[in-house]
Amino acid sequence: MARPIILFTDFGPAGPYVGQMRAVLATRAPGAAIIDLVSDAPAFDPMLSAYLLAALLPEMPPGAVVAGVVDPGVGGDRAALVAEADGRLLVGPDNGLFEIALRRAGSRRAWRLDWRPGRLSATFHGRDLFAPVAARLANGEPPEAVAGPGREVPDRPDWPDDLARIVYVDHYGNAMTGLRATLPGDAVLIAGGRPLLSARTYSDLPPGSAFWYANSIGLIEVAVSGGRAADVLSLAPGDPVALGQNPDAGHFGNG
Repeated sequence: MARPIILFTDFGPAGPYVGQMRAVLATRAPGAAIIDLVSDAPAFDPMLSAYLLAALLPEMPPGAVVAGVVDPGVGGDRAALVAEADGRLLVGPDNGLFEIALRRAGSRRAWRLDWRPGRLSATFHGRDLFAPVAARLANGEPPEAVAGPGREVPDRPDWPDDLARIVYVDHYGNAMTGLRATLPGDAVLIAGGRPLLSARTYSDLPPGSAFWYANSIGLIEVAVSGGRAADVLSLAPGDPVALGQNPDAGHFGNG
């Protein structure tokens, strides 16, 4: 049975790009389940995307193949990568996108992706390079069939283990950070210039109240009860967050 294939890209939900990748995968690995995990990762930003992918990866099927494409350097001199993190295979640009997932993995390996197709567009390696390789891996070929000598992983020691920035804003305007949910419940988080206390869930606070909470994939997330935190607090991917001091509880976190 073919391995499932997970798509993680910044292509956006509209347009032809995800569909073209899926068409290649359906042709070359017809027995593989294809899962559209994220199509709106932080655009042009492998670093922010790396923390989001690392949080999502443990929920993916064991043995899955992840085709990850957040690739502002496409067509340039950046290398391509095949990696393995706790039995899941990753294929994509060697630009840090897999850095945090590999760092947190109990077992990890990485190879330089040397194989090239007969047709390789300068601007769409997702379709022409990474999708065909993902299909081959899903069909059971080993990484060594498409990749050269291994290399050290991870290789970006300057990237922190947890990132104090917004890494994703979802459909509801909730803002995920790159911080894992290890903060104590009484911690104060500064987001959008405002101090926020924690709550367990949205309905624990009156409508319009801003707060932080531990989300379902283990990240600290900023939300507004019955509203859009991204709008209320003017948050976007890349914006910083920080720990702060407990303010006056009488007006804390509200409009």
